[in-house]
Amino acid sequence: MLKQFLNLKLSQKLSPQQIQLMKLIQLPTQAFEQRLLEEMNENPALEAGKEEDNFEKDEYDNEDYDDYDASESDRIEAEDINIDDYLSNDEIPDYKTQINNYSDEDSDRESPLAAPVSFHQDLINQLNTFILNDSEREIAEFLVGNIDDMGYIRRSVQDIVDDLAFTQGVYTDEKTVEDLLHVIHELEPSGVGARDLQECLLLQLKHKTPTESIALATSILSEQFDAFTKKHYEKLIQKFNVSNEQLKKAIHEIEKLNPKPGGSFTGNNKITENVVPDFAIRIVDGELELAINGRNAPSLHVSKDYQEMMQTYKDSRDKSNSQKEAVQFIKQKLDSAKWFIDAIRQRQETLYVTMNAIMHFQEEFFLDGEETKMKPMILKDIADMVGLDISTISRVANSKYVETPYGTKLIKEFFSEAMKNDQGEDVSTLEIKKILQNVIAEEDKHKPLPDDQLAEILKEKGYPIARRTIAKYRELLDIPVARMRKKM
Repeated sequence: MLKQFLNLKLSQKLSPQQIQLMKLIQLPTQAFEQRLLEEMNENPALEAGKEEDNFEKDEYDNEDYDDYDASESDRIEAEDINIDDYLSNDEIPDYKTQINNYSDEDSDRESPLAAPVSFHQDLINQLNTFILNDSEREIAEFLVGNIDDMGYIRRSVQDIVDDLAFTQGVYTDEKTVEDLLHVIHELEPSGVGARDLQECLLLQLKHKTPTESIALATSILSEQFDAFTKKHYEKLIQKFNVSNEQLKKAIHEIEKLNPKPGGSFTGNNKITENVVPDFAIRIVDGELELAINGRNAPSLHVSKDYQEMMQTYKDSRDKSNSQKEAVQFIKQKLDSAKWFIDAIRQRQETLYVTMNAIMHFQEEFFLDGEETKMKPMILKDIADMVGLDISTISRVANSKYVETPYGTKLIKEFFSEAMKNDQGEDVSTLEIKKILQNVIAEEDKHKPLPDDQLAEILKEKGYPIARRTIAKYRELLDIPVARMRKKM
């Protein structure tokens, strides 16, 4: 049976302005600049630079502007306010402003851009130097199209044969594809078109000048690849009846090979992200000084033309409906510009106070750069210091960098959990990871330390940590197990 009833409850919802502010706080410097340009393009009432004349910000914020009576039919004279006079400047096409920017002699106004050859196009160009009939060339180009960015063909020959029939209408057999695959293996860089790592390394050795070490390296990869990857060096010495020095030279040849031949192609124009520090910390007379990147604090003001337009309407007694609609639009743009300027100011203040709190919390680290002096710090610690919500602190720390005397650091790296040392004091997990990293770096690579021995060493240093925790931290540091760290 359906029933109707009233339910009264309180709920807290963010306003659209608050949501936009949170998004602004989260943006790093480069993304913030892009957002600023978008806002200035969308709102002509927002202008860059400092305002020349002092203007009361709330001058246009008057009840008269919001009091629109639809029944009012009185009209205002055109000379009192002309909307087109104020909007026309924003509607001039770019080509009209650029027509006289250059003289007739400036013929090279644009810098030529290089047209890079892609990795796959370079392989096709090399393929054109081989004598192939039309059918073979079509299959060979299809094989090149199946090479990934690392230089591998990660598909079986049977799958390629089926795909050629279904998608290209080319009917062939596995032997033909295998033969053409050998042609692909002759292309540069060496190792391209391999189906796995073992084949890739063997192809590169094939292109090297034959020596005793190259021959032994080839035998190791072709006959004992699994033992090599697991670094069972004693087994390799017995298998091939070679000395320790001979094996060492052969392994050295293998280590010089490129496991990702496609990644070395100079024509791979991948976008490289430039890190722009959002903050800078300097040490002046033994004291820390914090500065926020000036690109986060642009000079903005509300358009004077739009302000004067509103003042003209305020002084006018007669108002038509069409004029009111236009002025209402202008007021909306003015309000939006004013809010955006305030939001940027609030964003700047939030970024500064948050980073300032982090700087003072980790003062010992910033003064000497020793990572072992990093204190355990969580989001709540900084939120309590500055009186902001944890989510706000998280947004400030997200994707932002600080320039320090010891390099540019990601702000999130300063946050870590706490663990107890043998004296019952709270220490940062970053400190423990750093000590673990140093211990492994100083170990004898001929006899690397297993996790249980690492746990004993850290316990002696005052950090009682279980073996499984050592394994966890080692994986976070991207350090392999002891056997894989072994060197000849």
